[in-house]
Amino acid sequence: MSNAFDKNLLPEFDSVKDNNEDILWIGKPKFIPYIFSGLGAALFTLAFGIVWLLTTINFKNDEENSASPFFWLFGLIPLIQGLYVFLNRLFSFSNTAYGYSNKRVMMRTGFIGTDFKTIDYDKISDIEVTVNVIERMYNVGTIRFFSGRTHTDEGNTTKLYDTWCAIENPYEVFKLVKQTSVDIKTDFNYPNALRPETNPGYKTKYDRKED
Repeated sequence: MSNAFDKNLLPEFDSVKDNNEDILWIGKPKFIPYIFSGLGAALFTLAFGIVWLLTTINFKNDEENSASPFFWLFGLIPLIQGLYVFLNRLFSFSNTAYGYSNKRVMMRTGFIGTDFKTIDYDKISDIEVTVNVIERMYNVGTIRFFSGRTHTDEGNTTKLYDTWCAIENPYEVFKLVKQTSVDIKTDFNYPNALRPETNPGYKTKYDRKED
């Protein structure tokens, strides 16, 4: 992993970076675990569509069910849904990058265009790191950020996370971004030595020193 404070970083987030913002780390996911870790339910949907087509496409018409020759068409719905998720994951890979700065965490992706999402540190209430079976095979992992978004379905509330998927050295990156988040939120609420003594106002720059 490159040094977290390396100044020679790729310009993935230049178009959304503030003038006084320093990007501290940028990383890209690894291809195979990124593609398959994000599929999830789409794999089941694809499999269901394929099985449906294979078992019904040759279904013969009879007097009791005149629509039976077209019964196989219903299998196209889950097949198209599953393919869309897979193709979106596949073609967005080259446009996907993650990063964090002295102000926020950042995500870039996009199938056709380019989409950016950023989360200020004061909005993040929880940061987690996970490694699933596929990611473990490639020595990568996923970092998840919770900023208060939830989804309620039939009385059950589920937390919605923003993720950095399939990144290398996930535990090291997790510790760095976690520490930066704590430093920034602490300095925001209780201005401390991270701000230079010559100008302790709110417009001063975060300058975390490595141990």
